[in-house]
Amino acid sequence: MSGRKTWGLVSTIKAPVEEVLNFCAHHLDLGAHRLFIYLDDDSVDHRAAFDLLSAHPKVRPLITDDAYWQKRGFKRRAKHQSRQFENAKHVYRRATGQVDWLTHIDVDEFLWPTVAQDKHTVADVLTGLSDDCQCARIRPWEALAPLDGGPQHDFKGMSIPAAQRRAETEEIYPDYGTHLNGGFLSHVAGKMFYRTGVEGMKVQIHNVWIGEDMNPQQQELPDLRLLHCHAGSWDHFYTAFHFRLDKGSYRSELRPNKPVEEGGVSLHDLLSGIYADGGEAALRRFYDTVCAADPDLIARLSAKGLHMTADLDLDAKRRRHFPDY
Repeated sequence: MSGRKTWGLVSTIKAPVEEVLNFCAHHLDLGAHRLFIYLDDDSVDHRAAFDLLSAHPKVRPLITDDAYWQKRGFKRRAKHQSRQFENAKHVYRRATGQVDWLTHIDVDEFLWPTVAQDKHTVADVLTGLSDDCQCARIRPWEALAPLDGGPQHDFKGMSIPAAQRRAETEEIYPDYGTHLNGGFLSHVAGKMFYRTGVEGMKVQIHNVWIGEDMNPQQQELPDLRLLHCHAGSWDHFYTAFHFRLDKGSYRSELRPNKPVEEGGVSLHDLLSGIYADGGEAALRRFYDTVCAADPDLIARLSAKGLHMTADLDLDAKRRRHFPDY
């Protein structure tokens, strides 16, 4: 190891300006040296975000409208996952020489050191990795919706070994656990930190490749978690439900958590069936059972070491880093 490592992130974002600023402020607060923000589509909100972000010395925003994609030499990709991939690939070249480590995360994902930030920073975690480590995995923790509608503080985790995860999920979520991967509605893979300046590095959303090797010399980052506010309120979940069912986290092409011949059902088929049978009311029952910070659910999670609390305090961070908003 040589010297203290710098880090940055890339994110493709289509969100209200306040959410964009909250996301950026949180990671600036953690010590990010560079934020590469690709604002997905040209809109009034994104123009406001662009102007505010441009004024910060550590943020590099781009508005990825049609003119941007034409300049890149191809049409705007129809799927947002494809645009994320293109932007992550594009920024890898830009980031080399600016930061030592880079990660690709979404606007509803927040890095969270498990040790107090004043004692062990993200930079400390990355500096502690061995010199031959090319990538390191950040495991996700998914937000539980507060019962009183207040700020989110509760998050659920899942075990890494597949057999243990499956058994625990069925115990913690008795109504739906057999069809859920870790009790999560979104990805369980987490995201990667990866070194910049590596010849032949190809970046994907959840993995990296060097030649034919996927995630070479990957290490775990137990001192760093990825807090994912995927379905932090019923309104948020239901508003995004049909898009996610068609094109997002619940789309039909994603595999079930176990083989179909063993009774596996994809999240797409599970949620489609619940909605077809009982409409919004049935979907709400599913949400309250799996995604709400119910004391009984928290107790079951805690018994397995799969519950944590975190105060993101996003309003204060936004005011600190973007006082002109």
